[in-house]
Amino acid sequence: MLLRIAGISRSTFNYAKNHMGYKESKDEPILEEIQKIFAEHKGKYGYPRITIELQRRGYNINKKRVARIMQDNNIRAVKKRRRYNSYKGTVGKIAPNILERDFTTDGPYQKLGTDITIFITPHGKLYLSPVIDFHTREILAYDLSEHPNMQQIRRMLDRLVEQHGDHLKGSIMHSDQGWQYQMLYYRKFLREHEIIQSMSRKGNCLDNSPTENFFGRMKTEMFYDKEYSFKSLKDLKNNIRRYISYYNKERIVSRLRTTPQECRENYNDSMI
Repeated sequence: MLLRIAGISRSTFNYAKNHMGYKESKDEPILEEIQKIFAEHKGKYGYPRITIELQRRGYNINKKRVARIMQDNNIRAVKKRRRYNSYKGTVGKIAPNILERDFTTDGPYQKLGTDITIFITPHGKLYLSPVIDFHTREILAYDLSEHPNMQQIRRMLDRLVEQHGDHLKGSIMHSDQGWQYQMLYYRKFLREHEIIQSMSRKGNCLDNSPTENFFGRMKTEMFYDKEYSFKSLKDLKNNIRRYISYYNKERIVSRLRTTPQECRENYNDSMI
């Protein structure tokens, strides 16, 4: 009687009854692997990267199914926040905005970005100054300091040349109009190493969005809501160093379907 009122045939009812829980049991081994990947990356991966990692581990699965399983089981990656501004007006020389938000590349070292971000803790402030390759998203060099001064920029640039000097000729280095990047030392250093300087328009963070995106992602994944968990600035420094190593060597870039370091190494191998 109830089936007739509902307009459901007996065969349809019996099929549904016999297959109750089928989807859940079929998803169970996938869910276990998703939970394992999610834990390995400390809640930093959403469904696109988890899908790629599952495929790398041999699972034939698409991101719609991964998204559904994660949603059904309330598995969500942490979200972003932002930002430090080093702009102090015109204190040196402003460079043109060569990139004009064109971040497209077809290989490493073509377009690089730099900026400074601040970490505020009960133990004091810490500043991170990195150089990011816009193609691979790799952190090519960086410096951590308790003071955002010119010495920090010098150390970062020295490390960049020391580790990647053979590849920098003709690279475009993009930054905001922070006072550090207007200084004679910075401009002269770039010229001496045949690196082309580019700057964002005043107060426009979208002009350097790949760098800003890295800062937001990093802080969301290893800093926000954890500010009071670090025992000292030294502890925070060690955690940032570990994160950058993890980011370069283990964390998948969805667009590339590989890690930043793997992308660079694979590109270099293909050029031999």
